Amino acid sequence: MGVDSGAVRHLLRTARCGALGTLSLAMPGHPFVSLVSFVPDPRLRPVFVLSGLAEHTRNLRADRRASLMLAEGGENPLEQARLTLLGEVVEFEPGEAERQRFLRYSPESADYLQLGDFRFFRLEPARLRFIGGFARMGWSDPISPATWLTEVEEGRLIDELARLAPVGVGVLGLDEAGLDLRIAGTIRRLPLVSPDGGCPALLAAARAALAGLVDPGSSGLA
Repeated sequence: MGVDSGAVRHLLRTARCGALGTLSLAMPGHPFVSLVSFVPDPRLRPVFVLSGLAEHTRNLRADRRASLMLAEGGENPLEQARLTLLGEVVEFEPGEAERQRFLRYSPESADYLQLGDFRFFRLEPARLRFIGGFARMGWSDPISPATWLTEVEEGRLIDELARLAPVGVGVLGLDEAGLDLRIAGTIRRLPLVSPDGGCPALLAAARAALAGLVDPGSSGLA
């Protein structure tokens, strides 16, 4: 059965944490599962800030193979969408634009990074298993957007949109399907109709979505 790629992308963009499965050093051959927060990069690869002291980090430095399970949440969890990514988790040093993008979504990570023991890691998916609900499931190769903004391109658009946002609204991220905002401490997503025309059309769609916040009946918050 085919996998709903749009539902996979939506779950990756809206989930804030997941269950990270690594191969245990303490009990060889056994899986070790931890709850971790993450931020997807523009290609929808989960990015983590992890402590070198954490059990899962020690496991990953010995064997990079891992899985990450995400769930939609809500009532009747077995009827909700969930996703398992399988691949390798690699340690990396982000560029400044990558770092700033991550911290827009996870500002609390700035304090952890000051400690010196925390590093950036990224899951490079090899396969995924998606369950969209009862009898809607399947395996797939990794799913990325057809096109995406680089962190530098996105940062420029975010700077412009931030000047238009109402007081108390923080602009976090922008992609072909939505605009991510922080409102009263909560991340909310404004869906966008995927426009043709590159960055100018995407910026126009995001401006229109922000203008809709003035009228609560037309905000379209996800």
